[in-house]
Amino acid sequence: MSAESRFSETINQAGEENGFSVKKFQPLTGGDINDVFLIETGTSEKLVIKINDSNKYPGMFKTEKAGLDELRKAEVIDVPENLYTGEVQDQSYLILRYIESADKTPEFWEVFGEQMAALHKTTSEKFGFETDNYIGSLPQYNKRCVSASEFYISQRLEPQLKMAQNTGYDLGNTATFLKNVSELVADEPPALIHGDLWGGNYIVNAEGFPCLIDPAVAYGPREMDLSMMKLFGGFDAELFKSYNSHFPLESGFEERVPLWQLYYLLVHLNIFGLGYKKSVESIIRRYS
Repeated sequence: MSAESRFSETINQAGEENGFSVKKFQPLTGGDINDVFLIETGTSEKLVIKINDSNKYPGMFKTEKAGLDELRKAEVIDVPENLYTGEVQDQSYLILRYIESADKTPEFWEVFGEQMAALHKTTSEKFGFETDNYIGSLPQYNKRCVSASEFYISQRLEPQLKMAQNTGYDLGNTATFLKNVSELVADEPPALIHGDLWGGNYIVNAEGFPCLIDPAVAYGPREMDLSMMKLFGGFDAELFKSYNSHFPLESGFEERVPLWQLYYLLVHLNIFGLGYKKSVESIIRRYS
């Protein structure tokens, strides 16, 4: 059965529930978790619907909507307007306004850096977020914390280390490493971060400027976003130069990059398996 056939009922019912008719729809490139479709409504409006298994990923789209709303509220970088969430039988959906795309402007990377700096200047009293959410297919925890090190250790590293251990990955004794983390993390205010900013989680909008998608939002250490952006590539050096000119980084940032990347590598280890274990072990040894 084709994807169109499997999800036709969900898409049409989602339209009925939210006051629009579905003229036609077609699949878009998605991930392992979600099936994604472009919808053309009866009024020729273009929407995007993301669909997943509500039993496997309970509340995923509600938390994604909360994160998108928080990013939009900052009003410093383009984010798709998210319109509706709901469930049809055992399928959850999130409907967003479609973002038309164009070529990057010559100033794209400079503007991207400036906008990320502005986003990270958006702050909160404490680290964390109003709700737990997801990083990829895994739960991500956002209990409020008073310091960057407490947040990073208790809400990011420890849950992933425990999951890896429960899966059977022996990463040794991490007590010394975790103690060192608390001394290495820069003492900065919470920053509004995208939380999962690799090269596939931004698009180019109709004006040729960046638009953030698929966030794992929190008020966290800003260096997390920048370190993730350096992990798999896809971001021009001009972006980081521009960022630093608008919001200079604390000294020693480059030395801390692997420390922040550890969280994302642990996530990859827990999702994709053994291929990421050596990288994880290397970083733990480095800071132990």
